[in-house]
Amino acid sequence: MKKHLKFLVPALFCLAFTTIAYYPIDGYTRTGIKRLLRVELIKNGVIKEPSTLPPGAMKSYMDISLNLTAKKNDSTNSFFKVNDNFQSEINGLFKGLDKSYSIAVLDISDPENLRFAKRNETAGYQPGSVGKIAVLAALFTQLANIYPESFEKRLELLRTKSVKAGQWGMTDSHTIPIFNVETHKLIKRQVIPSDVFSLFEWTDHMLSVSNNGAASIVWREAMLMAAFGKDYPNLTQEQADSYFATTPRKELTDLGNSVVNQPLRKLGITTDEWRLGSFFTKGANTYVGDKGGSIGSPIGIMKFLIKLEQGNVVDQNSSLEMKRLMYMTDRRIRYAQSPALKEAAVYFKSGSLYQCNKTSGEPCGKYMGNISNFMNSVAIIEHPNNCTYFVVLMTNVLRKNSATDHMTLATNIDKIVKKG
Repeated sequence: MKKHLKFLVPALFCLAFTTIAYYPIDGYTRTGIKRLLRVELIKNGVIKEPSTLPPGAMKSYMDISLNLTAKKNDSTNSFFKVNDNFQSEINGLFKGLDKSYSIAVLDISDPENLRFAKRNETAGYQPGSVGKIAVLAALFTQLANIYPESFEKRLELLRTKSVKAGQWGMTDSHTIPIFNVETHKLIKRQVIPSDVFSLFEWTDHMLSVSNNGAASIVWREAMLMAAFGKDYPNLTQEQADSYFATTPRKELTDLGNSVVNQPLRKLGITTDEWRLGSFFTKGANTYVGDKGGSIGSPIGIMKFLIKLEQGNVVDQNSSLEMKRLMYMTDRRIRYAQSPALKEAAVYFKSGSLYQCNKTSGEPCGKYMGNISNFMNSVAIIEHPNNCTYFVVLMTNVLRKNSATDHMTLATNIDKIVKKG
């Protein structure tokens, strides 16, 4: 979770050096997310396990801030003026790579001299788990509708409102961490219908380990918030179950679609730039149908990152809390796994979706689809010396796991940005 504008001498913006590491997972008291307590206990030596987090994952909860609040009123288009030299260097990274690679890169290290580069930035891809960021925005939009005057009450609701998974969490191969704060025992397993977690914990499961069941549950709760408004905090499980059992499927489908997509439209992100059309689990489809299909583009998701850093996604407090929830304090994968980013704070979401035709005789496997093979990386990178930039990388390279290419591109992009 993240940081603010510091007007340093431009020559110092992107020099590579290391600063003191702060502990990242100090948000347990504020959020009640038990996973955070476990990592804190490891850091403090109470639990005798080695910490696997890189130095860049050691920010304090309160040390994270927004980078573009000084440009809060600037239009997103004002950030998209291509820097010719920067563009030329970014172009050079894609020689010999599949034409399906699309990217948008925005260097905000010097806020008065922004650098933007792009490649096929309007191309549409199946966003996969990157769509969970849109679910996050839907949740905070509805929280603001319930408690428009009090952000603390929104946090309290996230912390204290516990909800049951039910069939909405079924099924997903991703596991979730379940930590017992008394015995200090950790287990990792798939979501089951009887699981009960707070809204904060379901949201963390959705983002930190990209659990699909958790994403459907958070989306479901955003729908209930929209349907019940100020009555939602006292809504019982029985009332919620009755609502979904008795409301016409079309009405639920329309509500679910609106809840998750309207916040994006309010940010100036068009339907063709980013939309969600279906839930993340088959269990959710028992109640809600698909509508409109899902698509994401580098330019649409980049618009979201800019709005987030400006403090314009719902409001400044909500934007900051969403950014904190995107902070990579679980293991880093794909783009975020680059060794060049070890010292950097990384606010990240990855998404993938692949399809195989195993009768074609072509190679095919996990993350190596021969019909489609989407892999997407969304990252805010903050080096300790205020070298800060955003990347949205989307690919559809058939018959190949693109994770290594994403990681290699991360290393080379970081090198270009640091060079200034």
